Formats: sequence, structure tokens, C-alpha cells
Amino acid sequence: MTIRTRFAPSPTGYLHVGGARTALFSWLYARKHGGTFILRIEDTDLERSTAESVDAILQGMTWLGLEYDEGPFFQTQRFPRYKEVIQQMLKKGQAYHCYCSKERLGELRAEQMARKEKPRYDGKCRHGVQHPPEGVSPVVRFKNPLDGAVVVEDLIRGRVVFQNSELDDLIIARGDGSPTYNFTVVVDDMDMNITHVIRGDDHLNNTPRQMNMFMALGFTVPVYAHVPMILGADGARLSKRHGAVSVMQYRDDGYLPEALLNYLVRLGWSHGDQEVFSIDEMIKLFDVTKVHSSAAAFNPEKLLWLNQHYIKNADPGHVARHLAHHLGQRGIDPATGPDPVEVVKVQRERAKTLAEMAGNSEFFYRNIDGYDVKDAATHLKAEAQKPLMELRAKLAALPAWEAPAIHAAVSAVAEAQGLKLGKIAQPVRVAVAGRAVSPPIDVTLKLLGREKSLARLDAALEYIRKQTVTA
Repeated sequence: MTIRTRFAPSPTGYLHVGGARTALFSWLYARKHGGTFILRIEDTDLERSTAESVDAILQGMTWLGLEYDEGPFFQTQRFPRYKEVIQQMLKKGQAYHCYCSKERLGELRAEQMARKEKPRYDGKCRHGVQHPPEGVSPVVRFKNPLDGAVVVEDLIRGRVVFQNSELDDLIIARGDGSPTYNFTVVVDDMDMNITHVIRGDDHLNNTPRQMNMFMALGFTVPVYAHVPMILGADGARLSKRHGAVSVMQYRDDGYLPEALLNYLVRLGWSHGDQEVFSIDEMIKLFDVTKVHSSAAAFNPEKLLWLNQHYIKNADPGHVARHLAHHLGQRGIDPATGPDPVEVVKVQRERAKTLAEMAGNSEFFYRNIDGYDVKDAATHLKAEAQKPLMELRAKLAALPAWEAPAIHAAVSAVAEAQGLKLGKIAQPVRVAVAGRAVSPPIDVTLKLLGREKSLARLDAALEYIRKQTVTA
């Protein structure tokens, strides 16, 4: 048997981290078993589904690297197929038309609740309606078994039993003919030969209804694994108030996709004490049956730690490709300055996110428009003027603009002036970066280039001169 899994989001908003974790688990299961991973867009909610949401889902999947083997399939393009199956079920007596009005159903519900019964349809139209009311477009209901039980052998939750007597006859087509969610899911999973359904546990109560429809249609029921929800640190369901919940927001905040995937795979699953997993390790080690059945709490600090780990340890070229996006978001063309790969190499120890790294690296690509007030007051003082002038002259005379030669020039000036290296390096940092924080000064000047470095030293010397005159 070839394993076939699917991720089936509704395009009513962004791809959130809960959905991304479900997609990841489904993707890993298919990859581990040499199977097929399918992307299906469940867009039958015509009022809430948008093209923008579809784009957001596709962007999120692409950024995460969760490539799909088939799809994306859209439910709205399959309406003729749903209609065909509904007609078959009506013909076989597996479904029936229901003419009950909203008013009658509302009264029925109120009476049942008053008796402290579980609200459910009473089957009034189950055996046919002799005189269908005129002008009423009936819904179509699935004829659910009246007795027996549905047993879900869930890979995460274990055995879950539902009594058919607790399940009513589900509407599978509305009065306008449009199919409902629980029905379209069954037809899609059947037609796409889905073998394993990994999804959020908010769908668990839908599962017995869907299983009954599978059996009525003569199709092998998929194996189910219902993943618990993700909670915030306060125990409430994860929401915007806990921070970013959109996958693309994490990209915009400067996270690497590997860091988010690594964090999500550990939400509710573990392999010993191991914290860091490569994609290949995830595929090899992930076991959906070992996912905890209780909800997992989202820890932003842990995610940030993982992100910093990947920034420091991932291939600089890979990190640079993602850094380029953040430079672009700041209106910077990476081609106008040093190679982003070299920037990553010198900045990766100093940044927890790529957004932070991009901000720290702006001075490499665009002119600084001023100095940090505190840093300038501390380092761009009159006593720095002479050492900076001497260093400027030595740097201008260098035959090759390389880090060792730059370092030697800075050291020579410090020795000649009887100063510690920092007394030269810090004023230079403020001069070229606008603040007293940068990578080692020799590497900083090397990446900045001779022309920009000398021009910024000239600007700093002029700043000191003006400050001295004013004083």
C-alpha cells in the first residue's frame, strides 16, 4: 500500500502555526514511508474564502519547504463530482431530501435542550415525505445508521468509540445544492485515495460521521491521527494576543523556516532529549504514534533560541538568501554593498533574528544619516581627532584593502599614540557604522570598502571639528 496523506486548509485567512504543524506532520509521515503528500484547498465556504488567503497558504507552504506531490486541488472545481455522488446516494437510499423548515428545527432544538437532551435531528423526513411543500428547496441528509457504534482507532488518541444513536442525519447538501464540509471531505479523500488523515483534534467529532459515509460508499476508511491544539503560555488557545500566529509573520519577523519547522515538530513530540533536528532527521525519526494526546504550549523564547542556533550554524549562503529578503524590505538592494554571505559570516553571532541582522547591517549598504547621540558623545571627541587623522592617512595608503592590513594599520596607530586598541576601534565604529557596535573593525572596514570607509572617516573628522569649534 502506498501511503497518501493530505493537508486540507480552508482559505479563510493566513496559514497559522497550528495548520503548519499539521501540514508538517502529514508531510513527514508521507516522506518517511515513501508516500505521496497532497495539498487540497477546501474553499466551499464561498463567503469567507478569498484568493488572498489561498496565496497566503501557498506562500507559507513554499517558505517552509513543505513541497506537495499533487495539487493544489480546489473543492470549488469539484462541484459536479459532489453532485454526482449525492445523486447516487439518493438513488441507493443512503440519503434523503429533508423539507423541515428552520422554524421547526429551531423549535425541536429548544424542546430537546429543555429536556436536557443532546440537540439532534429527529428523522422526520427520513422515510420520505408524502406531500412535499411547494416552493421549498429541500436539503439532503445522510441516512446515518441508527444503532451500533463507530470505533476510531486513532494513532494519537487510541480507541475512541461513538454511539450511532448519538449521531443525527447530517446535512450533506444545502437547499441551494451546495455540498457541506463533512461530505466533500469524504468524497475528496475517497477519490484521492487518502490512506492516512492527520489533522487537528477539533475534527475528532466529525470523524464518526465521515467514517459512516465512507462505509456507505464502499470505500476503505482512512487511518486517523488527531493532533492536539496548541495553547499559549497562559493555557488559552493560541491567538494573536500571544504574538505572531501566522507563518508568514514569522518570516517577516526574521525567523528561518528550519527554525520554525524544528520548533513545530517538537510541539507535542520528542525523541529523547534531542532539541535540534535537521529535516532529514525529522523524516527519519518522527513517529506520529508518539505525539502526545494533550495540548502543547507555545514558547516564543524557545523558538527564538532555535532561530539563533540556526542563524549561527546553518550554511551562510542559505542564511544570506533569507537575509536578502529582509534587506529588500528595508529598501536595500543587496547588490549595492558587500556580499550578504560575508555579512552573515560576521554578523551571525550578534543577531537572534534576520530582521535584527538586517537592521545591524544597514550601514554596509546605505549612507548613515547621523550618529548615536550617546556613542558620539563618548567616542567622537576632540582627543579622537588626531588618531583618526593618522589612521585615515595609513588606510588611504594601503596597497590592498584587506582585513589583515587594516588591522595592522589600526594597531600601528594605537601603538604610536600610546592607546589601547579599543580607543581607536570605537571611534572608528561610530564613524563608519553610526554607533559603537559592529563586527571587528578590520572586517567591518574590509566589507564596507575603501571608498566608503575613508569618506565616513572624513565625515566623522568634520563632525569632531565642528563640535570642537562649537565648544
